[in-house]
This record gives sequence, structure tokens and C-alpha cells, in this order.
Amino acid sequence: MISVEDVTVSYGGFVLLDKINFHISETDKIGLVGKNGAGKSTILKLICGLQNPTSGRIDKPNDVTIGYLPQIMEHHKGLSVLSEAMTAFDDVSKIEAEIDGVTRELETRTDYESDSYSKLIEHLNNLNDRLELSHSEPPEVQARRTLLGLGFRDSELERNTETFSQGWNMRIELAKILLQKPQVLLLDEPTNHLDIESIEWLEDYLKTIHCSVLLVSHDRRFLDNVTNRTVEVMLGHINDYKVPYSRYLELRAERLQQQTAAWENQQKMIHKTEEFIQAFRYKPTKSNQVQSRIKALEKLERIEIDETDNVRLSVKFPPAPRSGDVVFKGTDLTVGYPQKVVFRNADIEIKRGEKVAFIGRNGEGKTTMMRVIMGELEPLSGEARTGHNVQIGYYAQNQEDVLDKNETVFSTLDRIAVGDIRTKLRDLLAQFLFRGEDIDKRVSVLSGGERARLGMAKLMLQSHNLLALDEPTNHMDVKSKDILKQALRAFDGTLIVVSHDRDFLDGLVDKMYEFRDGKVTEHLGGVSEFLEKRKIENLQELERKCAPAAAPVSAAPQKKAFEENRKAVREDRKRKNRISWLEKEIAGLEEKMKQIEEVLQSPKEGDDIMELTRSYLELKRELDSRTDEWGELID
Repeated sequence: MISVEDVTVSYGGFVLLDKINFHISETDKIGLVGKNGAGKSTILKLICGLQNPTSGRIDKPNDVTIGYLPQIMEHHKGLSVLSEAMTAFDDVSKIEAEIDGVTRELETRTDYESDSYSKLIEHLNNLNDRLELSHSEPPEVQARRTLLGLGFRDSELERNTETFSQGWNMRIELAKILLQKPQVLLLDEPTNHLDIESIEWLEDYLKTIHCSVLLVSHDRRFLDNVTNRTVEVMLGHINDYKVPYSRYLELRAERLQQQTAAWENQQKMIHKTEEFIQAFRYKPTKSNQVQSRIKALEKLERIEIDETDNVRLSVKFPPAPRSGDVVFKGTDLTVGYPQKVVFRNADIEIKRGEKVAFIGRNGEGKTTMMRVIMGELEPLSGEARTGHNVQIGYYAQNQEDVLDKNETVFSTLDRIAVGDIRTKLRDLLAQFLFRGEDIDKRVSVLSGGERARLGMAKLMLQSHNLLALDEPTNHMDVKSKDILKQALRAFDGTLIVVSHDRDFLDGLVDKMYEFRDGKVTEHLGGVSEFLEKRKIENLQELERKCAPAAAPVSAAPQKKAFEENRKAVREDRKRKNRISWLEKEIAGLEEKMKQIEEVLQSPKEGDDIMELTRSYLELKRELDSRTDEWGELID
């Protein structure tokens, strides 16, 4: 269906993608994997036409429909969640408008026997068929079911989109794309802001949807559950594996192992051959053997080992200045907004050196609590107090809201750096994999992973004794997550982290606050102890159990009403078309009768008066019939 042929993408002297080739068929569910900045998001942009390759081409059918979910997006304001989702059906409105236009044109046409008239009728029938197909189920029913599946509560569907976080607005955009039912679905990190309930719904949807899927994700389980093929992007090239992610890792390891063993054996053979040549090069009795082996080496096809990217993130937080014993204390906190209370009567105490996790389903108040700790939001009631000499370093969940898109990578740090650290900015950026010309890139062109690294680099500009990190592993590849985790374990200050990633939290935190059903509960110990205590498999299971049951959507009444309305609209359209046709028929009959009347009034020799009279009476009967039908339809 879609072919990527010899595509190269370069920026200045840097080649991001070098003559890559692969094909997407109708049944493919492809996981696009690789390090942050390898070019995965660029490939998606190339396919959907948002970016042009430096050379090569993307071949795709002209009528193919593509749905694209970027990592970072702009969201509309002023509409409710449901209304915004319903904009996915704008194409239905366009079809209906086109049907009305064709119908009006037919009303003015008199060339009933012409080819163009027949083609117009055929086009009208096709439009009605498309409308029928798109209306297989009432749009609102489809929209509600999809939004509820992605984690929205029924009571939230009438709230304005701007009252939700970027993560929730991302879900609205995802819902709109899914409702459009594209032939090719391009998803760039779709699980970053989803809790497990929504991830599982999306997994089930993608497994059953009849379209091609190409997705970028660092979620191993999600890739395994959804994809049947893995395309690896590494150092400008791609390797295509016709298997899911976990099996790809095994095959890739086996391939490298086999390549290494074969290379080592060949190197031993080459070494022995070269030793023989060197030893007997000048002995006449061995000259034939020497020449034979020299020629053999020249013809030898040298084994190459696949090039691998071994560049790794380097994170080491500066020593933490000493704070007071109590870093933060909230007493009897009620937190939220005037229109909505998120949780009530919470007691939270975090002491120096503790590493604490905020866990729970999306929307239960974890990020809101972070804002209280940062001093950005006052509690509705209760007392929130920061301890002595607490210096907070905050990593926001949505870096696109924090970073200035017009700044470069270097100027982002240079603008806020103070003191001697300014002389070391290039070294600091190199630790976060921004090297050479990368530092001059504008923030607007950075991938989600690159923005995450830049946001983390900002935390290094000064010493902090409290790190408040909201979903820090979003957009990060697996190896970068592990490196960040080790750095946080070595950090000698206090840590508060919001995360849904069990693997990341396990072995990192020693206390947890669970946000659930409007309450906040303290759990001492790490993730493993907490899970054992609750007798659940993982944090994701907790999220599932804590999720309130979605109010059932009664589709039957809506569907019945919709069907009745649709039938009425269709019947009305048929009635109008029939009236228009009858009016043309009546006009034609009257004209024929007028011509016969003129002949009968002044008959000429040879005119068959009896036949003319018979024809006139038949036309009169037909005219009466058409006129009666017209009158009934008009009434």
C-alpha cells in the first residue's frame, strides 16, 4: 500500500536517514523502534506528508486515508470533550452538503437521456452509499463509547477541553483519529499519558481494527500486544524484523552473536593466511601457494558486524544542599479547583532523604498535588508548608508547556544559567546527547525524547535538595530510563516522583502515596512491598481496580432516534427528487399535448386524426396521473 523508497533525510551536513526502504501492507501492525532522536518521528511525518525527504520518495495511493497522532500537538479551546470528538464526523457533513448540491443540480437539468445526467445520478447514488456506510451507528454513540474507552467519565464529556491536561487532550485527539477510521494509522508514543485501563482498551482496539498501523513506542508490553512486525531505526539505517518486539530483541541478539562468531572465525583465518604469506613470500618452492592465498584474500567477502549505537545518556545530579528534616508537610488538605474538588482531608509528610512516589489513576490529583508543593496552587483548605532551606527542582509532565519553542537547545540553558556553570554548558549538553550542531537546534523541531532530555538537563544548572518529577520517563527509551533511575538512586536529596511505570519505581522509592477515590493514603516501603500487601500483580492492576465504573451508555434509544431521523431525511430527499422529476415530466407532457392541439386545429392532408386524438388522450391521462401524484407530494 505505502512504499518508502531510498529515502534520505539530512540537515546540513548531518544525515538522519540514509536511503531507507520498507513497505507497509494492509495487514501490517508495525512497531517503529530505536533510540530517541534516531528518526522515528521523522518517518511518520514523511509518510503523512508533513515533511519532504531530501531524496527518495514515498509512494502511496492518492485515495489512501491516513490518521496521524503526533507526540506534541495543539489543542482547540471553547468546545466540550464530546463536541470536539464529534468534529471527527465533519466529513459526513461534507457528504450531506455534496448530496444537496447534486440534488439541486438535478432539479435544473432537462437532459435526462444524456451521459452526463446518468453520471450525475450515479454520483448521487455513490454519495448516498458513503453516507449510509458512515452512519452504520449514530456518531454520538461512537464518540461516547470511544471517549469512555480512553478513560473519560460520562460526567466529563460536557466539560470544556481547556479544563483538562495536555495528556487528556491527547486522548481527545486520539479519539478523533480512531473515529475517522483511517486506512493507515500513524501513532507517535500514544501511551505516554494513558493509564493502564486506557492502554488496554487501546491495545484491544488496535488488535482488531482493520487498517495498517505504524506506531512509535517505548512500551515493550504494548508493542508485544499490538504489533506483528518490528522496524528498527539505528544510525540512519533500518533493520526489518517480521516479528513482535520481544522476539525482535531475541533475533537481533542472535544475529549479532552469529555475526560476531563468524567475524572472529574469519579474522583467525585471515591472520593465519597472512602469517603463511609473510613466512613463505620469498621462498621459490612456496611461490605458487603464496600467490594462491594472496588471490584468495583479495576475493574474500569480508564479514561485517552490524553497526550499533553505543552512545548513552549520562546523568549525575549535583550534591544536594542540606534542608530541614521535614521537606514538606500538608495537614488536612483539600485540594482542587472552585468547580471541582480532587481530594479531601489528606495528610502528607515528606522528610529529608526520602524517595516518594505518587501513584494512582489519571485524574486523581497527583499532578495537582505537585502544583501545591511547588506553590503554584493554594489548597482549598488545610495547611501546606515547605520546610527550611528547601530548593525544588521541578520536571513538568508536559515539557512543551515549559520550554520556549523559539529558543535553541543551547540558549534554553544559557538564558537561565548563572555563574561558573555557564562555561560548562556544552559539556552538560553532551551528557544529555546534544553534541555538535544539535545544540543549535530550535526546541520546536526537537522530538519528544529530546525535549525530555533537555528538560532534565535544566535540572542540572543548579543544586536542588528536592526533585519533583512528574512522569519523567515519558518519551524516554528503555536504556535512558535505566540510566535516569540509577542517577536518582544515587541522588542524596529528597525525591517525589509521579509515574505509572512499575519497573522504573521498583527499587527506587521507599514510600508511596496512593491517590484514590478522592482520598490520599500513605504506604510505607517500596513498590514490591506495596504490591504484596495489596495482593495485586502490579501497579497497573491497582489502577484497574481503582478505576470507577463508567456509566453505561444506552445506545438503543439514541440509535432508534437516529435511525428514525435518518429515514425521515432520506424519505424527504426522495420526495424532493420525485417532485422535481414530476415537474419536468408534466412540462414535457403539456408541451407534447400543445403540439397535437395545434395539428388538430389545422389538420393537413395525410394527418391521421384518429391516431392523433388517441395519442392526445393517452398524454392527457398520463398528465392527470402525474399531476395528481405531484399534488399529493406537495401536500
